[in-house]
Amino acid sequence: MVVRVAGFAFLLAHLLLVAWVTLRPRDVAWVTAPNLTPLAGIRGDLALGPAEAARRIAGGLLLLAPLGVLLPMADGRLAVSPWASLARTTAAGALVSLAVELLQTAVPGQVVDVDSVLLNTAGVALAHLLLVPAGRARLRRGPRGRRPSTRPGKSSSRTSERRASQGATPTIPRVGIAP
Repeated sequence: MVVRVAGFAFLLAHLLLVAWVTLRPRDVAWVTAPNLTPLAGIRGDLALGPAEAARRIAGGLLLLAPLGVLLPMADGRLAVSPWASLARTTAAGALVSLAVELLQTAVPGQVVDVDSVLLNTAGVALAHLLLVPAGRARLRRGPRGRRPSTRPGKSSSRTSERRASQGATPTIPRVGIAP
């Protein structure tokens, strides 16, 4: 529960930071044309030299990369399919990136760049792949690093207490079974 609340708080803080960074008007003498051709901006960055290309591409990858960790953290589930989690997180990251790009159309000095959506989404996916499976495995092991015992036929006292507090399933004897 604490992880979930912390994840939601950090997620909200990160999204506010992203909005502040990306949606501020820029005072520039001229604005480049929007880039609607996939990978054209990345090719242009690579033409500027390795240092400048690395800086620009890393900036695109890192802008929304924390969402790759914060979205599953805010979800709070530990027992989930790694591929389903990756797909959900990557799709959510792509939608957030697309929303930022669409909101930038109304901000003076900001232009739409389809490569930003691609790089931001790749950053979310990479962060998720690198950190979330290991983090979930560690949280499942518990604070001391031990795996809980799951011997067949033995149920934990917490599970048996939960079953006892719920009571028996109610039945209605007057209702018959349909033919």
